[in-house]
Amino acid sequence: MKYRSTRGQVSGQSFESVVLEGLAPDGGLYIPEQLPSLPADWQTAWAQLTFPELATELIALFVGDDLTHDEVAQLVRKSYSTFSTADVTPLVPLAAQADTHVLELFHGPTFAFKDVALQFLGNLFEFFLARRNAREPGHRITVVGATSGDTGSAAIYGLRGKQNVDVFILHPRGRVSAVQEAQMTTVLDANVHNVAVAGTFDDCQDIVKQLFGRAEFRRKYALAAVNSINWARILAQITYYFSAYFALQRQHGARPVFVVPSGNFGDVLAGYYAQQLGLPAAKLVVATNANDILDRFLRTGEYRKDSAHGVVATASPAMDILVSSNFERFLWYLARDHEVPGGDADAAGACVQRWMDALRTEGAFSVSPAALAAARAVFWSGRCDDAQTRATIARCYAHEPAYLLDPHTAVGVHVAQALAPQIRALGDVRTVCLSTAHPAKFSDAVLKAVHDSGRELDFGAILPPPLVGLLELPRRCYECSNSADAVAQHIVDQLG
Repeated sequence: MKYRSTRGQVSGQSFESVVLEGLAPDGGLYIPEQLPSLPADWQTAWAQLTFPELATELIALFVGDDLTHDEVAQLVRKSYSTFSTADVTPLVPLAAQADTHVLELFHGPTFAFKDVALQFLGNLFEFFLARRNAREPGHRITVVGATSGDTGSAAIYGLRGKQNVDVFILHPRGRVSAVQEAQMTTVLDANVHNVAVAGTFDDCQDIVKQLFGRAEFRRKYALAAVNSINWARILAQITYYFSAYFALQRQHGARPVFVVPSGNFGDVLAGYYAQQLGLPAAKLVVATNANDILDRFLRTGEYRKDSAHGVVATASPAMDILVSSNFERFLWYLARDHEVPGGDADAAGACVQRWMDALRTEGAFSVSPAALAAARAVFWSGRCDDAQTRATIARCYAHEPAYLLDPHTAVGVHVAQALAPQIRALGDVRTVCLSTAHPAKFSDAVLKAVHDSGRELDFGAILPPPLVGLLELPRRCYECSNSADAVAQHIVDQLG
């Protein structure tokens, strides 16, 4: 199994190297040169596997000779032993909405879906570094990541105390929830460094990419990526699409329609890869908040920054993203299959490079009608504003039995309801809404939604024990200007 960059200048990379590098030297994202084949009998042979067993089988298809099957199994077991339920990502019915289930992805240590990938990625980093140091001592990495809220805490919890790893997490100051900020900044381990940037998540993400683009700085500090630009993040998330499919088969025998709250596109991209491997998903639905670049693209074929308004602050802040980095991976497939002659991989990379250049210089690019039609064949989309988000939270909590949604999941549930007639027309299907975070992480938005509807909510009754008293704990965080130079200097000051 080898990997190439979406921008065409790098290929033939091993799984270990793409995990430790994260971002390709040409600025692109790593993708498999070829997708592996599932076993012919996977639908029966895997039907009764536990989540860790299923993850082992899927991940082993992508690692080449860099990990044995037993090593993958050990890493997976270690990663998911930190979850509070044996199912890891349980599928539960949503009584307030017909034929709809919620895939709960928030049972990890930071109560967000990012734990599914970042517990695994942290263990991968540690394993590969330990193996390299056994051969030749002195290997360290400096993980630099940007977060709109959940990636930061999940990365920190996955990497805190790890040998030979320093981690710097950038978050937009004042644009994450109180719980998200506390989960990050109350971790005082010596290898954890929080940086509050005076800007948006897109600014933080741009700074990270700029630092990776500084070849000497990247080499000196052995920069590694923890955002979903790292292929291992996407790989780990493929598992819960298969797990949900098997759970749905056991309950109803129906095909799933996956509705995914989407900001940086990584979560739904994992569903795309699952579908390409052969998972019989009837449709993937991209659900956006007011920051709707993905929904606008799927309606028009134009990928355009909304520069007039910039990033809109919403009740679902983890999705407050102007440019979805992971969309570049899907664009590569559109380019290969619909924009260049003969499906040439290098030509597809050159096409993606032109699109990214146009996005940077002109703020937009467009794909061909054929490419747009292909995208629409895979994805539907919808948009949800804050009023609709609050109304959806209130509606699902008022229905018996009550179910309390976090605002991001509410975006997905609203879009699923709006598309219900089209979903029903697909035949024997059930809707699976991915629940990306525990509602306790967004107490202000959830309480407002419930109280404005005239109902009461004892938030203490649903607060997970690890979050009790979190806001009162000591913190450590460095405040920084919106500048790659300033962040780079902070890293130099901390590491020498």
